[in-house]
Amino acid sequence: MVMRSALVIIHGSPASGKTSLGLALAADLGIPCLSKDQVKEALFETLGVGNREWSARLSRASFAVLMRVGAAQLSAGRPCLLEGNWRAEHVPELKTLGQATDRPFAQVCCFADPAEIERRFRARLRHAGHLDGLLSGEVLPTLPLEPRFLELPGPAWVYRADNCDGYAQLRSDLEIWFEGRQSGTKSSI
Repeated sequence: MVMRSALVIIHGSPASGKTSLGLALAADLGIPCLSKDQVKEALFETLGVGNREWSARLSRASFAVLMRVGAAQLSAGRPCLLEGNWRAEHVPELKTLGQATDRPFAQVCCFADPAEIERRFRARLRHAGHLDGLLSGEVLPTLPLEPRFLELPGPAWVYRADNCDGYAQLRSDLEIWFEGRQSGTKSSI
């Protein structure tokens, strides 16, 4: 498969399956998945763990790193996946990145029933620097009741993390899109 240089943004709420999806797609498609939490955890290990403000600061730094490395991948003619809890505040920089590299975007919004998200959130074990114990009170009450796309050009898919049967279809749709055979549309898998 010959892939065009393009960028797929994988986003969604915490514990919605973003990292698992990104790693699976990276392995199956043979392209890198750059993960915000991997960068942030390296920063925790290098700079230390702190309070909520420190964690937020390292999150901002991690997103900046992802955009810079993603731009380098695109400039080198390579496609990549950028995985993280991307939000509307990141859209202007992502659009600038897309315009600067003149490369197409796609996005996958990971979503699951709020009860499943809560179960996953409480069960997962992550680096202590993420402060998940403190975040549960902030995150769980604000979970979206439906998937939310970022205002980015290009196709968009919803990946239901509580229904993994859609993985094969999503992978196939992304392969077709990367090959440039289809522009894609907003769809739910």
